[in-house]
Amino acid sequence: MTIEERKMINSSVIQNLVLENREKLSISGVKDVLSFDDQVVIVETELGLLTVKGEELRINKLSIDTSEVIVEGDIDSLTYSDNKNLDKSKGSLISKIFR
Repeated sequence: MTIEERKMINSSVIQNLVLENREKLSISGVKDVLSFDDQVVIVETELGLLTVKGEELRINKLSIDTSEVIVEGDIDSLTYSDNKNLDKSKGSLISKIFR
């Protein structure tokens, strides 16, 4: 998918990432938390998969109503990728909670 195609599809989607001092990341437009541990958090967002890497990561807030997640810890990188690369067979955090 080209950048132009992605812009046309996502023109009505608003997503915010707010990183404070590389220690607190607020993410809006979250669909699902796919996996997390103390070094990697993978979040499915309206704009694709967001991978957060760092150390001592923890999910401080997970709100399904507002589609918001707050990740805290020593954040090193944020990377977007397409949803095509996703292996849904593992299940997600939210689906595991509500089983």
